[in-house]
Amino acid sequence: MKLGKYLKDRWIEIAAYMIFGVLMVLLLVAFAVNDELLWLFAVLYIMLVCFNLAWDYLRKKQFYDCLISYTEQLDQKYLVLETLEQPQFYEGELLYQTLYDVNKSMCENVKDYQQSLNDFKEYLEMWVHEAKLPIASMLLMCHNGIDGDEEKLATQLRRLDAYTEQVLYYVRCEHTQSDYLIKEIPLNKLVGKAVRHNREDLLANAIDIEVNSLGATVMTDSKWMEFILNQLISNAIKYRKMQGQAKLSFWAEEMKDQTVLHIKDNGIGIVDSDISRVFQKAYTGENGRKRAKSTGMGLYIAKKLCDSLGHAIEIESTVNEGTDVKITFVRNELYKFR
Repeated sequence: MKLGKYLKDRWIEIAAYMIFGVLMVLLLVAFAVNDELLWLFAVLYIMLVCFNLAWDYLRKKQFYDCLISYTEQLDQKYLVLETLEQPQFYEGELLYQTLYDVNKSMCENVKDYQQSLNDFKEYLEMWVHEAKLPIASMLLMCHNGIDGDEEKLATQLRRLDAYTEQVLYYVRCEHTQSDYLIKEIPLNKLVGKAVRHNREDLLANAIDIEVNSLGATVMTDSKWMEFILNQLISNAIKYRKMQGQAKLSFWAEEMKDQTVLHIKDNGIGIVDSDISRVFQKAYTGENGRKRAKSTGMGLYIAKKLCDSLGHAIEIESTVNEGTDVKITFVRNELYKFR
């Protein structure tokens, strides 16, 4: 901290001191104060002003010189606050508290980023493990010859494509605001595309499709909503009953200010203890551990996308009776301009 710049910054205060001193001298002269008292007052006043400026300068110089010096020496400069003593002047206290708040916010953001990075690494490791299974199956088919196994090969390719699509959407779901387009889309078109996308798996598992009352038009992004429906259809196939006719139903309820799309299966259902946790990251639940290999990420990504799009998603289920997934689309003119 340089003295010249400090005095230059305080020039108004110094000028005020000088003006006040001159006025006091003139006032004393007007009252015919003898010269000895006049000189004594002048000397004492000048000493008082100089002491005040020097004391203020030195305490600030100590703090700011330490701040600059420690910042230059540290590799991790955000730790500089740990090396400083709390200042004893008001401006310094304000700066110290502001630095503390900034540092705390930065640490929280870094922690969130690291957690997000760790979550992604864990998911990627899990995804690679899952993707290796269809790859290994296809390699074995190629080694043994694929004559007559074309459908099996296609099934494995579809599995691998679904895993690849899921990891891609997982990466993007943190930044959906820059990648979605909200517009009016007929529900029957959305459901039709999702059913056609999963046609082979639905036929292979003999799942009946029932579609009713899908004449409504909703405000959403078709690409993201198709991915969400694909995840729900995939779950319905994965957790179907092994006995009896499997069925997957789609219908919509139209209300005054919203439309609710139902995707209901008659599969094995979800136990009550898992219902509240099915949207948690990497949570597979009892069904995922017993019935099918699962990453536990499909519903988590679907929930994240619904939240970003402004849709509500909820699940009702009864063990051995089936699961009903409800997606609620609001009808609001302002929604068009989000």
